[in-house]
Formats: sequence, C-alpha cells, structure tokens
Amino acid sequence: MSEQVFPEPTVGIFIINPQGELLLLKSHKWPGRYVVPGGHVELGERIEQTVIREAKEETGLEVCDLRFLCWQEFVYDPSFWKKRHFLFFDYTCRVDSADVRLNDEAEDFLWIKPKEALELPIDTYTRVSLLEYLKIKG
Repeated sequence: MSEQVFPEPTVGIFIINPQGELLLLKSHKWPGRYVVPGGHVELGERIEQTVIREAKEETGLEVCDLRFLCWQEFVYDPSFWKKRHFLFFDYTCRVDSADVRLNDEAEDFLWIKPKEALELPIDTYTRVSLLEYLKIKG
C-alpha cells in the first residue's frame, strides 16, 4: 500500500434501532475497542451516500433519517492499526430492523443503550461523538 498523501475523509455511523439502542462493532483495526461502523468517502461520492453505502456494506442494514452529528480530526493516532490521517464526519441514522449481517471487517457487534456504551472500552473518537449525541438526545 502506498504512503498516504492527503487526509482521508471518512464517515462514522451512529445507527439507532427502534428500541433506541446504538450499534457498536469490534474490529481488528481498533484493537480492544468498540467502534461504530464507517468508512472512506469515495471519489465523486457525497458524504450522505457514503453513510448509506458503508452501513449496508458493513452491517447489511438500510439506514434512514441521516443527521450530521460532528466532525473530528485524527492525526497518526496509535489507537488505529496503521499510521493514518483521517477527517471523521459522524452521522446519526435510524433503522427499522436490528438484523445485522456483518462483513469481514467486523469481529462482533452489540446493540446497547447509548449511555451504557460509555461504560465499555470504546475508542476515543467514538466516545467524543457519543457524548455529542447524548447532549442532543439527553
């Protein structure tokens, strides 16, 4: 893989099911931490399209009611499995079904109440966005 030349725009997807629970994943890319699904914005793709595509690819879920949550900058943080500079654009969205079908990027998943997720080993960036979500939702 070539060296990174520019920061990579990515999305983080805070998927909420009908019971008000948040979907968290475990991934080898974030060792020992829970994260939300997400991924890279492809050339020519709008960020909202990325949210829909990445949610479907990583979880098998069809998302709706997308709302921008916040953005963060990630610069060579050792918590990720390789050296990268990301721009995270985090969104919340809803699903009608909680029938998750993971792709090969995730090792496991769970649905959890957002406040309870703060008690888990979640990555720092997920925690910042989750706290933003809780300010909005109470």
